[in-house]
Amino acid sequence: MTPMKRFAADIQIDAEPDAVWEVITDAGRYTEWDSGVTRVDGEIRDGEKIVVRAEVGGDRAFPVRVEQAPTHRSMTWTGGMPFGLFRGVRTFTLTGQGGGTHLDLHEEFTGPLLGLIGRSMPDLGPSFTRYVRGVKAEAERRP
Repeated sequence: MTPMKRFAADIQIDAEPDAVWEVITDAGRYTEWDSGVTRVDGEIRDGEKIVVRAEVGGDRAFPVRVEQAPTHRSMTWTGGMPFGLFRGVRTFTLTGQGGGTHLDLHEEFTGPLLGLIGRSMPDLGPSFTRYVRGVKAEAERRP
């Protein structure tokens, strides 16, 4: 079994999946709601590379490749080191439920350097919870 470190959060949102999708793919507005993200460079679109800066990472830049399902119901951000030495895959999944949306967010870290890097990683659980709560508030606020 490959060693892995995982963080996750989920939430029920009183907004349609398309409205939630608009929130999580609107890079320019991430700092306007309580996402914990301090800056996103680039456009959150399929095949694009973006650079994310978050409060939990200080001023460190996290370059990731965006992959989106054609249905606009799931997306991954993949980043890490060359040759798979350390890799993080953040997955966003939207499931429509009775006029609302269930948002599942999780990130899995793997690779031979996980043991070394993983020891210095902060607990991302609280920032994931903050993120999904921010998405909920923003999606429910937008018209």
